Amino acid sequence: MKITTETLKQRILTIAGLCVVSVLFLSGQTNDIPRIVDPVTDETSTLSRSEYYELRREIIHFEDSTSNQIVVYIIPTLGGNEIREFGIRILEKNKIGQKGKDNGILILIAKDDRKMSIEVGYGLEGVLTDALCDQIIRNEMRPRFREGNYYEGISAAIAAITQVVKGEYTADKKGNGDSDWFPVLIVLGVIFFSMIGMFRRRHYSVSSKGYNSWWWGGGMGG
Repeated sequence: MKITTETLKQRILTIAGLCVVSVLFLSGQTNDIPRIVDPVTDETSTLSRSEYYELRREIIHFEDSTSNQIVVYIIPTLGGNEIREFGIRILEKNKIGQKGKDNGILILIAKDDRKMSIEVGYGLEGVLTDALCDQIIRNEMRPRFREGNYYEGISAAIAAITQVVKGEYTADKKGNGDSDWFPVLIVLGVIFFSMIGMFRRRHYSVSSKGYNSWWWGGGMGG
């Protein structure tokens, strides 16, 4: 197929246009990442002045005792960004954490979107895993946020992160509503089967016909 000079020019212009659009798009993606200069940045005026200073004090104490850095960033909305990707870009652009250690932690909260994430630098990924971050969000932050207690939720998250780094945080120590019932169910189960045992011993001679196969057989027995 023979390509004319005019066609070749059009293709070159098209490719050049696509390159320009790509550069502008990537530049926009880079420029929309905020520059953070404070351990606690609240763009929603959610925190009171005293709460801001108290969180700042907790973060500075965490950094002094562990050498790791935490940044809390509260924004109204993600503007269409995916929260985890946006958080990672903030973490990387602002170089949160000590140089050469990559031991920064970002607590990102998009208040109006009702979304939150905890992003961790490579230096802490082996300690503060995705699973633990998820548990901290579910157990410490989300329940308090639902009640409008944003300061308490953030403070609890910082305390939990401190415990994780020190090896003192117990996974699912609070848990969700289902896990709170687990110890109760165990106790009820013990009482129930104890009563069955008493009933079996007391009435075995009367109801022995088919008793074992019906109650303890199959999946129930062992």
